[in-house]
Amino acid sequence: VQLQASGGGLVQAGNSLRLSCSTSENTFSRYTVAWFRQAPGKEREFVASDKWSDNKYYADSVKGRFTISRDNRKNTVYLQMNNLKPEDTAVYYCAAGRPISSSQRYTSAYNYWGQGTLVTVSS
Repeated sequence: VQLQASGGGLVQAGNSLRLSCSTSENTFSRYTVAWFRQAPGKEREFVASDKWSDNKYYADSVKGRFTISRDNRKNTVYLQMNNLKPEDTAVYYCAAGRPISSSQRYTSAYNYWGQGTLVTVSS
């Protein structure tokens, strides 16, 4: 499964961005999809995950500001990011896999990764 992430950029704090991650994989709907991010000098961390659209998890740091969604007809997952903060600055990665629910927050649970898209939030 090849994933292509896009939508990153430079924004001011308080503004919004929407990231997209697409694939040509026709069985995309069967996968749990997730977003992770990695800031300079830090480990990759969980942001949000979506398992079949009825089971979504968010990191506490983004809850209420970010929304993960998917369009299985387009084989695309989105991350709508509102009220962005400078601490949201990172390279954002999309991932796909079939983790059990309790493992959705771990990078090791995902088999497929996009190339990353840089989000920079200025204060």
